[in-house]
Amino acid sequence: SSGINAEWPLRPGAPKHNNMVFDSHFHKDWQRYVRTWFNQAGKKKRRRTKRLEKAAAIAPRPVAGLLRPVVHCQTIRYNARVRTGRGFTLDELKAAGVNRKQALSIGIAVDHRRKNRSQESLQANVLRLKEYKSKLIIFPRKASKPKKGDSTQAELEVATQMTGPIQPIKQVWSDTKARVITDEEKKQSAFQTLRMNRANVKLIGVREKRAKEAAEDDGLGSKKKKK
Repeated sequence: SSGINAEWPLRPGAPKHNNMVFDSHFHKDWQRYVRTWFNQAGKKKRRRTKRLEKAAAIAPRPVAGLLRPVVHCQTIRYNARVRTGRGFTLDELKAAGVNRKQALSIGIAVDHRRKNRSQESLQANVLRLKEYKSKLIIFPRKASKPKKGDSTQAELEVATQMTGPIQPIKQVWSDTKARVITDEEKKQSAFQTLRMNRANVKLIGVREKRAKEAAEDDGLGSKKKKK
């Protein structure tokens, strides 16, 4: 008889009705589609060897590379966190007493595009630069002819190559606790304050132009009256 036997119990999701029986192809060349990773241990050893070679090539400079500034993360979701940035601004270098052309030669990254949006970030990075300068040991280009600013021979003898991050960044969280909202805060509107400040910034040019034109009109009117 054709069709599926009614006495045979069907599992959920199994084919029903008088259909073709599936011919599953399980004997394909599956080894062509398998990625092996037998060289994992060898690559790990090669990466470690490369790190040691790089550290030896840049010695006695720090293994981590250049000193980076502390910047806040982007977007309102992450801007409470801080991370390392691309480089220090020119204002930060000037406030810390570091020459912008000399900065890279002593291991300080420079980013001429970044701007300081607050006094707090400027002060934090200036203190970071000053701390770095206090611990910095500068080797002379010629040991027989040390220049002004180079470290002394006693400091050079105790100098060792630094491993790990340079001045690691620590996350600082505020200790603000929940409290009851005051009556004065209830009367104020944060939304209205932001809208008014935004409008004032947007209309500052138009208002200055109107004030200037009004002053000129008043000046012309006073001259006509005198005549």
